[in-house]
Amino acid sequence: MTWNYPKEYDVIVIGGGHAGCEAAHASAKMGAKTLLLTMNISTIAQMSCNPSVGGIGKGHIVREIDALGGLMGKAIEATGIQFRMLNTKKGPAVQAPRAQADKDDYRTDVRQRLENTANLDIKQATCEDFLVEGNHIRGVISKEGIAYRGSTVIITSGTFMRGLIHMGEVNLAGGRAGEAPSVGLSGSLERLGITLGRLKTGTPVRVHRRSIDFSLTEEQPGEEGVRFSFDPAEVPQRPQMPCHITYTTLETKAIIQANLHRSPLYSGKIVGVGPRYCPSIEDKVVRFADKERHQLFLEPEGAKTEEIYVNGVSSSLPFDVQYAFLQTIPALRHAEIMRPGYAIEYDYVVSGQIASSLESVQLSGLFFAGQINGTTGYEEAAGQGLIAGINAVQKLRGKSPLILKRSESYIGVMIDDLVTKGVDEPYRMFTSRAEHRLLLRHDNADLRLRRLGYELGLISEEQYARLIAKQQAVQQEPERLKRTFKQFEGKVGSLAQLLGRPEVDYDMLLRQFPEEVVDHDYETNRQIELSIKYEGYIQRQEAETEKLANTENIKLPKELDYHTIQGLRTEAKLRLSKVRPENLGQASRIPGIAPSDISVLMIFLSRAKREMEECEPLGCSC
Repeated sequence: MTWNYPKEYDVIVIGGGHAGCEAAHASAKMGAKTLLLTMNISTIAQMSCNPSVGGIGKGHIVREIDALGGLMGKAIEATGIQFRMLNTKKGPAVQAPRAQADKDDYRTDVRQRLENTANLDIKQATCEDFLVEGNHIRGVISKEGIAYRGSTVIITSGTFMRGLIHMGEVNLAGGRAGEAPSVGLSGSLERLGITLGRLKTGTPVRVHRRSIDFSLTEEQPGEEGVRFSFDPAEVPQRPQMPCHITYTTLETKAIIQANLHRSPLYSGKIVGVGPRYCPSIEDKVVRFADKERHQLFLEPEGAKTEEIYVNGVSSSLPFDVQYAFLQTIPALRHAEIMRPGYAIEYDYVVSGQIASSLESVQLSGLFFAGQINGTTGYEEAAGQGLIAGINAVQKLRGKSPLILKRSESYIGVMIDDLVTKGVDEPYRMFTSRAEHRLLLRHDNADLRLRRLGYELGLISEEQYARLIAKQQAVQQEPERLKRTFKQFEGKVGSLAQLLGRPEVDYDMLLRQFPEEVVDHDYETNRQIELSIKYEGYIQRQEAETEKLANTENIKLPKELDYHTIQGLRTEAKLRLSKVRPENLGQASRIPGIAPSDISVLMIFLSRAKREMEECEPLGCSC
């Protein structure tokens, strides 16, 4: 018996993980009546694995989320217990912020932000089925027998769809340790014609702090001044806690090798593909057989707990093997395991079934975001959730979806990769995936994206005014410094020339020429400095981006029958028919599509356009 909930919604979000939180927050903030359904309200924004946010590529996404008006950047700044800027000895394109979070505080902070968001209702329920009319989604039905009607639905199920936990010979149904899986949702999607596959991820042991010998580790302190949000800090930064570094040994390796037959990863019990760039410790031992040791990071899970996350030993080996190999690591010789590591398999939507808007190509009004699309990581999920929430509202209002270009954001790179290249393993963001990475630095995400957030209603007038002031300074100050000449080292030159030297930074310029150099704020000063130091490189990449933009603007009709195009290779016809690219640029990035195929498409489109122009004056209907 199903009871119809009396209130109807514009947007219904299924799942309260990082994707679901951003989706619900964005749609509600844009004025849509939004419902967030989660299996357990107490675990909203739960950090299921690593107690951290950011990193190379991932930190870029967090700053883009903040630039567009999302939650994650502000939440980590409010609850972080250690902050670091990675790759500071390398170029600005690959530098990125990373922070350890107090897991409990992070979850509480995000929940409070959601509960205080207008237009947003949060309810505890397990989604089992969908309300569908023709080819349109019309709501969901919960396991509790309640029908919630809505114009659009966003699924952000994480690892819960038919989740199966593996620890050696033990298998447990679960979305994560201690929590039940979502079983009915997978079957309902399959009945709607959605094809599902299986992926795998994992998590390492957590140990008690007092059982660690920190004298045998290297301390890794935090850094001051690392930011994730472009807005003024909401609260003072709390005292930072150190992490510690240690290593496995040859004895560790021997124990793992001797027990590989007990790992479900190698015994055949796990059928899902795991993340190649974040392998389990047993996978590391096999794939990097020549390595004598592997680096581990001991990371605190919070300021009010003694639980330590052992980053680097994700494992699905039995508990007794995990216990044994930990004893071979000098700093962990007496470690007391509080939570064992495990692997988890879950359902995801096989590639080729979402558009660039993250809407289903089969069912109108149904959106997917996060791990259900084949990604891994809190940041990747949150970025997709934000876009899905925005585009659900755009669809309701009859407006074009927000589709970020590869040349303007890492979020755009990620979604384009998911749509055009697909996934055969959990997708993780790296700076190497972005061909325009010098333009997509973490520090200029607001200059790239905040205007879009403002136009969508996610950025306030006050935030936008700060952006305009910063843009003016970044545009005008480099030109002024080029016109300002001073004597230094016995020669006369412009201050821009001086700042262009590798050993000179903006702070040095301020100290040396306080009357001629304007002190804005750290972020603005940094943009001015980088625009001068990398002017030639930036101009070159902008020119390349402009050339590539031409192919992005050439649209491909949705109904185009590629099998009728003469000169197109058979493989190209099959791949293009499966992916259904939205433009020529997207088509060129599909694996297996050759430059000759793009040339054939360009000729075909040019001929079709010419024929259409010739027919129009004659009143033809071709």
